[in-house]
Amino acid sequence: MNAKKTQLTLGLQDHPLRYDLVNELHARPFPALTVPSHALFLAIKLPHGAKSRDRDADRAHLTALLDRFGAPHPQPGATHYFGTVGRYQLKWEQHSEFVTYTLFSEGICENPFDPKSFDAFPSDWLAQAPGARISSALIRVEPMPGSEADIDRKLPGWFVSESLAVSRVADGCAVIAGDFRIDPAGHMRFAVFIKDGTTARRIGRIVQRLCELEVYKTMSLLALPTARDISKRMVEFDAKVSELVRHVKTEEQPARETLYELLSLSTELEALMARHAYRFSATNAYSTLVQERIEVMRETRFEGRQTFREFMMRRFDPAIRTIRAAADQLEQVATRTKRAGDLLRTRVEVARSEQNQKLLASMDRRADLQLRLQRTVEGLSVVAIGYYSVNLLAYVLSPLAKGAGVEKLWLMAGLTPVVLMVLWAALHRIRKSLE
Repeated sequence: MNAKKTQLTLGLQDHPLRYDLVNELHARPFPALTVPSHALFLAIKLPHGAKSRDRDADRAHLTALLDRFGAPHPQPGATHYFGTVGRYQLKWEQHSEFVTYTLFSEGICENPFDPKSFDAFPSDWLAQAPGARISSALIRVEPMPGSEADIDRKLPGWFVSESLAVSRVADGCAVIAGDFRIDPAGHMRFAVFIKDGTTARRIGRIVQRLCELEVYKTMSLLALPTARDISKRMVEFDAKVSELVRHVKTEEQPARETLYELLSLSTELEALMARHAYRFSATNAYSTLVQERIEVMRETRFEGRQTFREFMMRRFDPAIRTIRAAADQLEQVATRTKRAGDLLRTRVEVARSEQNQKLLASMDRRADLQLRLQRTVEGLSVVAIGYYSVNLLAYVLSPLAKGAGVEKLWLMAGLTPVVLMVLWAALHRIRKSLE
């Protein structure tokens, strides 16, 4: 039923993404495999140093392979494809960092894990891949022998015994084996022995999960060299931070100089965190997928051999813990550096506050002295202004005083206290209004 028909039937308007979201759940079906059969797996990662995949280049590379067999092309913008190419079934998936090609075919080679079977991928086509091989695997699917001892006799010739992992999976429907080593031809090897009566879809799920387990395991470990390098550098950074913290405590060097060194160190650490945050985050995501793929296979022990879970616990988990420890160490040193910088800034601000308080106290004292001096000057000003005012008034009132028989000297003597009081009162009122 299409969207238009649903709309007419229910009288509702569908969300434009409704069908796309539902179809996404069914876009990556598991292959259906018969017994015997084999699978060829290839994962290509983006070129070293590239920041993001060129998805158009990935689809163009897929199209080039399909054109060799006259197979139909994927939909524009597709991130997955399943179709027939010659005698193979091709499953193509595009991920954020890598793209995978898996070829499935009936039958098995007489020579187990014959590297010539990988010629199904044309060599000139492989040379044009937009990236580098991050993983490839040969997977052999054959009927389970009459006894488990027959499986035991086959495995030593196919795998390295020291790292071989074997287990029953899918409620005992199959036995899987692999040593997670790269063979002389450059491929991983996995063997799958299928119990009679197991459905084709179930076989396909087992093979698909082995492919996913291999590529997610490899992608998880990409951060290991970086983690080891960071662990070494963190020892140096930690020593620098400790030395600077000691300077903060003992004040052996000026606070400004120590603060600049802490800021420089903090900047460098933040740059390291920004540069490697994606890789560390991807490791956490991929390692979780590895554990999930092992969980869904529902392993049980086969003939006392180590299971895939035990192999990962002994070989894979320590590497993941190293990566996580390096990420935690980087974050802890960055936090210590930031905290030391904050403490030093606080000390500088406290010292500056004390200086400001001393400066304000000094300014208060100066203001008080200035006020006293100003009042002294005001007193002298009253005397000076009074002197000139008395003289001026004496000139003005002399004729009148002479007519009244008052001498000029007595006139000035009488005017002086009056003028001084008036001036003092006027200046006092002015100062009071200003204050």
